[in-house]
Parts: sequence; structure tokens; C-alpha cells
Amino acid sequence: MSALAADQRRFLFLQGPHGPFFHRLGKMLRAAGCEVWRVGFNKGDEAFWFHTRSYIPYRGTPEDWPARFAALCDEKGITDIALYGDTRAIHAEAVRIARERAITVHVFEEGYLRPYWVSYERGGSNGHSRLMDFSIQDMRTALAMSDIDLPDAPAKWGDMRHHIFYGALYHYFVLLWNRPYRNFRPHRSLSVAQEFGLYLKRLILMPVFWADRVQATFRIKHGGFPYHLAILQLEHDSSFQKHSPFTTMTEFLSLTIEGFAQGAPRHHHLVFKAHPLEDGRVPLRREIRRLAREHGVRDRVHYVRGGKLAQLLNHARSAVTVNSTAAQQVLWRGLPLKVFGDAVYAKPEFVSTQPLPEFFSAPTRPDSKAYRDYRSFLLETSQIAGGFYSSRGRRQLLRQVVDMMLAPEDPYDALAQGKAGPRLQLRLVT
Repeated sequence: MSALAADQRRFLFLQGPHGPFFHRLGKMLRAAGCEVWRVGFNKGDEAFWFHTRSYIPYRGTPEDWPARFAALCDEKGITDIALYGDTRAIHAEAVRIARERAITVHVFEEGYLRPYWVSYERGGSNGHSRLMDFSIQDMRTALAMSDIDLPDAPAKWGDMRHHIFYGALYHYFVLLWNRPYRNFRPHRSLSVAQEFGLYLKRLILMPVFWADRVQATFRIKHGGFPYHLAILQLEHDSSFQKHSPFTTMTEFLSLTIEGFAQGAPRHHHLVFKAHPLEDGRVPLRREIRRLAREHGVRDRVHYVRGGKLAQLLNHARSAVTVNSTAAQQVLWRGLPLKVFGDAVYAKPEFVSTQPLPEFFSAPTRPDSKAYRDYRSFLLETSQIAGGFYSSRGRRQLLRQVVDMMLAPEDPYDALAQGKAGPRLQLRLVT
């Protein structure tokens, strides 16, 4: 917590979402009177930071980064750091050192209530979020003086095309112009060239993927059979890798299909829906077919490549996932939900504790009143209307998030103390 005036705040930005959001955020913080610097670890970071005087390239090794970060904090008198996600190695080390020095840590992430919100928290996100320690009763107590309308859960991700475009552009800069950053190592297992190739392939094949998705969705919607939905996420996503019991998506696929084969009524089907940004680095369709065949349910298991979750949820009997934030839409509809990883929404009031075969046989429904209270709490605290990737989404986000960053209290304490600021109304950010 920082009670310093804006002109006494000194921000150090680390890696942010692909695209110009962090540049725009830094510009607005400078307009408020703060000093702002940005550390860049590759040419992609540098390309989207247009205030050259405040850019600090880091060309050292990952092993030397903690010492360099600590030195920067001392040299610049840093009071705050801002970053996107807190699990990649350079961010985890920075957060650890910042906590030792009482530096405020501002963490951005994709929205827990995506697609039309982003998450802003202090200290940590996802499995490191303060939400993990809040009970539903704690949330109800904090909401006692609050009275807001709950906006509906939108059916699609508002800036998917922009997200893919900026991801491809970022990896283009890293692939072709990264010579000054020879020591840079991606935080994911694939090389930069492979990442760029996957983004480019997805951009080129979007019409083909769309046709495949429409056809698969049509067959399921008009099949006339009851089905359960398995919501997939990216295997390389930090929530999957750092906050779940699995190391590969195949492990989750195997467990889910086995549980379905053992427990689901024989006329029920199972539908796997891929993440909207699934890029083919994991052969999901092939693995699903193989496992379904091994468990004798080949004709009852389906695969849908991305697309709108709402279309499939509208007819589903239940849903299962590792810890995808998309599960919030499941709970919003009052559908039974089974999760396996750590998630901010994994509260006993609305997430099933049944063994998987029993869940597929007779799933217990969530406490919808408890979930609505939980959702109200998020919308009054960490969820901010807007997006990182489209210009309209960034404008909407910046109208609110700078004031929240400069406030002495973090969003959760502000609500509990009756100091939460007014929340802007949701506007679609396509």
C-alpha cells in the first residue's frame, strides 16, 4: 500500500500484454505526475514502447536479472512495479524482491470475467491472488454497502483478432530484430521462430478454422443428445502450468475421457472445446480421438475448435475444466462445474467436489446465489471493463485503471473500507 502523492510515485514497468497498452498506461501515469520507466527484454518489448527516454534495455542473462532489478530499484527510487502475469521467471523474481522492499506490485491479467473485463490486482494474480483466501461470507460482508447491477456475461471475446495480430507482430520483431538482446530466452518452451510461425499460421487459416468450427458446432447443437462440455485451455498458459496438477493437456484429456466412460449415461456425449487462441502446438484432435477409442466412447466424443462458448453452454448439462476463467460463464448459467486446478472461483459453494465418474453420472448444481455474490465482489474490485488489444478496449480500461493504481488501497481493501470508486458501465469493446 502506498499513500504517496502521484508526483512522488516512480513506476518501473516490466513485460506487458502484446501491443501498445503498457505504453498508453505509462503515458497517462506521467500525465498524472508520476515518473515512469520501462525495462525491455527483447525487441518486441522495445517496439511497443514509444517513449525512448524512459526505456531501459536489459541485455544480461536471466541469472543476472535479480541483481540488476534490485539495482534499478535503488537507482530510480522505485515505489511501484507493473507487470502482466506474475509467474514467468523474470516477473516472479521481481515480485519477490519488490515485496522485500515494500514496493507496490501492480499485476495485470486477462479478466477473470473475460471477455469484456481485465484483471487488476496488487501482489499477485490467479493462484497467487488474494481472492484465494476470501470466503463467500467475507465477500458478502464487504458488499454490504454495495448495490450494483450485474451485467450479463457476453458471448464472445471482444478483441480476438487484435490479440492475434499483436501477438504475431511482437514475435516478428523478436524473430528478425532481436540481435541486441542475444541473451533473451522466451518464457515458453517453443523458440521465437516457432511462436511466430504458429501466430502467422493462425492468421492465415482463420477462415478454414471458422468453417471447421461452424460445422462441428452445428452437428452438436442439432444432434439431439445430452452432452457435457470440457473447456480446454492453453497447455503453455501460466494458470495451467503453475496452478494445476497437470503438466500436459493430454493428462487432463485422459482423466476426463476415462471419467466420462466410467460414469456418464450411455446416451450422453462429451464435447471438448478448444481455447480461442489454440494454435496447434498440441495435437488435441488426434489425442482426443485416440483416448476416446481406447475407452470405447469414440462415437460419443466431439471436438470444437475455439469459437463462442455460449452457443455450446446453452445446451450443456455440465462442464469440466482445469482452471479456465471461462468457467465463470458456466457458473453464471447455474450449470454444474468440476475443476482440477487452483482457481479464484473454486469455492465449495459452487464448484463440485464429486469424483469425476459420479459428476458425469449425477452432477450437483452450484449455489447460484453464492456465485452472484462472488461475481458482484469481483465487479466491484479487480475486474475493470475494457481490454488490452483493441483501441476502444484500451480507452475504456484507461479511464478507470490509473486512478485505481494511484489509490492508497488495493481494490479489495478499498471496497471493505468503503473507499471504492465509482465503476464505469460496461461497453462492448469490439
